[in-house]
Amino acid sequence: MTMATEAISVRTPARGAGHDLRAIKVVLHREMLRFVNDRTRMLSMLLQPVLWLFVMGTGLGSLVQGSIPGVDFRTFMYPGMISMTVIMTGMFSAGSIVWDREFGFLREMLVAPVSRGAIVVGKCLGGALVATGQGVIILAMAGLVGIPYSPALMLTLLAEMFLAAFTITAFGVLLAARMKNMQTFFGLMQMAIMPMVFLSGAMFPLANLPSWLHFLTVINPMTYAVDPMRQAVFSHLDVPAQVNAALNPGVQWFGYQVPVPLELGLVAALGGVLLMFAVAQFRRAE
Repeated sequence: MTMATEAISVRTPARGAGHDLRAIKVVLHREMLRFVNDRTRMLSMLLQPVLWLFVMGTGLGSLVQGSIPGVDFRTFMYPGMISMTVIMTGMFSAGSIVWDREFGFLREMLVAPVSRGAIVVGKCLGGALVATGQGVIILAMAGLVGIPYSPALMLTLLAEMFLAAFTITAFGVLLAARMKNMQTFFGLMQMAIMPMVFLSGAMFPLANLPSWLHFLTVINPMTYAVDPMRQAVFSHLDVPAQVNAALNPGVQWFGYQVPVPLELGLVAALGGVLLMFAVAQFRRAE
């Protein structure tokens, strides 16, 4: 007696924009949960900029207070410390890709019936939101360094933080796309991030620099993320014109003063390009 076997069909959900949007939401939600549940990481990411701002800023301020009357040097450093917080947190968020690869979770995401672009976008948005949330804590310290809690200023800094965070997270995702272990990623991250931070004007004014140092700051992408924040902060301060010219000269290309909208446009364009390269790397990944 033979028994007839009946084939069971398996239907894979069709891919579409709605499907990819749900995937972005899931990846973003996972990044947020991972960050909220890791309080040690939250504290460690805040420690370095707080030390730079209140310890190093106070020490350096005692040396230059005579040349910048009416301005606390920590006020000058404040936008740079926001940028440092956003940059470090965004890169560490991107590093979770390497962790997921080591423990096999990334493979599960890559074989899911969603586009790899959706996974990358979710990672970048999640990292950007996490970094912006971390930056909000530094934002809350504005009054401690003489910066007014103006709603317009806070909203401007918040938007600029998110833009910088998205761009740096996209850069981190691009680096992490082919990395096999965390040690390699963090070594490469330190090699890439520290020069970008030091050459962005986060810790020193961009005025009267030697030509070689001016050139390095101009070609550094993070300069165009730090300068708009400093321009926003100084626009809400009442400082002498000569002090403003010394501490907040802006970015110049051969004598041309680069406007803030162009700086933000450059950061946004760079973020888009890095995102596209990151998606391309993920599509080639195993």
